[in-house]
Amino acid sequence: MRHAETKSTDGAEKLREEFEALVADAKRLMDATAGEAGEKAREARERLAVRIDEAKAALGKAEDAFSASLDKAGDYVREKPWHALGAAAGIGLILGLLLGRK
Repeated sequence: MRHAETKSTDGAEKLREEFEALVADAKRLMDATAGEAGEKAREARERLAVRIDEAKAALGKAEDAFSASLDKAGDYVREKPWHALGAAAGIGLILGLLLGRK
């Protein structure tokens, strides 16, 4: 189970890094256009700043939910390993049948 948790955590970390890069690019764009005159440019920068803050909050909530789900899944596997093994085998069988079709 630790391997799956590591892969999931690595994926979440990569997503977070990509998001942070996007936010940094958006902030650089906002800074580069700060000298632009006009009401529309100012409004666009303000909307972008609000969206960035909303996206950061949403990402934080998603991370918390993902972490909680991962913890619950780990607890379930430790409490009922045979159930988890059976579910994994069933899912593997179904995926194998679906992917094996031509």
